[in-house]
This record gives sequence, structure tokens and C-alpha cells, in this order.
Amino acid sequence: MSETPITVLIADDEAELRGLLQRYLGEQGLKVRAVHDAASAERLLVRERFDVLVLDVMMPGEDGLSLCRRLRHAGETVPILMLTARGDPIDRIIGLEMGADDYLPKPFNPRELLARIQAMVRRQKLLGAHGGPLGDQPVHFGRYTLHAARRQLERDGEPVALTTGEFQLLHALVMNPNRALGREKLIELVKGQDREHEVTSRSIDAQVMRLRRVIEEDPSTPRHIQTVWGRGYVFVPDGGSTPGGD
Repeated sequence: MSETPITVLIADDEAELRGLLQRYLGEQGLKVRAVHDAASAERLLVRERFDVLVLDVMMPGEDGLSLCRRLRHAGETVPILMLTARGDPIDRIIGLEMGADDYLPKPFNPRELLARIQAMVRRQKLLGAHGGPLGDQPVHFGRYTLHAARRQLERDGEPVALTTGEFQLLHALVMNPNRALGREKLIELVKGQDREHEVTSRSIDAQVMRLRRVIEEDPSTPRHIQTVWGRGYVFVPDGGSTPGGD
């Protein structure tokens, strides 16, 4: 029995690029829908379910970053890859802070986009089927409960939307409570067996900032994800203080 094809929604205002990606990804067995703006993408998302969403940062009308932020705020968890023609790395960090899982600067080889899409889908499947050290036992901290096997975070019993990257990072921290983890160690834990997805110190920092905005009562004075200066980050389940933490 053949596997269900990966479904991808691409939103980009360059008609030539949309056509190229539809042809190439379609030839590789993916099911692709391509639209020219954010409004069209949102209409499709209401009617159809996609495995990956590819958004161009710069589009007429609402830009890709704004759409990404609104989708995450509404609880949409589909993996999102941002396409950007800009060379400024700050745009990539902003994208991660708004909830994007990955980014790819233009121009790019369609084969690289395919590899990144496949990697994002693999991560989703691995997280959904994860039965590692946490097993099926939920982990409670503050008002939150982390269900590792279900890849779900709940606040007072209600689901909280996290991107793939955010969940991976929170999961890595939760699995190592009260232990300071440096950025390199966190990169290693988040990447796991996936060598195609770029994880950097900056992306770790950006995702820590977003996680703090999600789970901390006061992100400027975090209780659960604390900074240990010169060492990295530490997860404190009970919200207590950590020597050297902020």
C-alpha cells in the first residue's frame, strides 16, 4: 500500500516560481496547491488540511510574516517554512519568533526545498509517535501539562499551540529538569537524527523567547525557562530559582 502523499500549500506572488515548484514537487510525488497571496492561502486552509505551509515573506497585501503570526495565534500548528529574498538574518529571527519552523532564502534549489519539507514532515511524525523517556506519563509544571507522546502542551486542560521547533525545544528542556543546557547541547537535542534542518544558537534563543511568552506569567522574569549566564538555559519544573538564573 502506497503512503499518503505529502500535501503542501505554497503562497508566493511570483508566478514563475509557483509553476516551477508545482511541477518539481509534483514530479517528486507531493500534492501541491499554490496561490499568489495570503488571503487565498487562508481560504484554502479553512477548507483543506496540509502537511506543510510554504510562505513568501514579501507578498502583496498581507505579508507572510503577518499571516504566520495570525495562524499561530489562532492555534494553527501546521509546519511553516518561510521564503525570503532578503539577506538580513534579522528577518529569519523575526520569522522564528512569529512561529515559523524553518526558512529558506531565495534563490534556492527546489531540491533543497523538497528536503526541508520532507524533514519537517518526518519531525512531525517522530514527535507524534514519540515514546521515549517521558513515555505516556504527563509532566506537570505550573498551570501546564506536557504530553510527550501526543506532542501536546495544555494549560488548565486546554491545548496550547506550539510549532514543531518550539515543542522540540520545550521537550528537550523538560527531559532535563534543573540541568543547565548550553546552546550547542540544545541544538544537538533538537536536531536529533535530522541533519537537514538548520538549527542555530540564534534560532534557539528566538524560540526560548517565544516559549517564555507562551508559558511564563511574566516573560521578563521567567520561572520555568531560566537563563544560567555563561552556561545556557535550564528548565525548572516547580518554578523555583536557579543559581545564576534570571
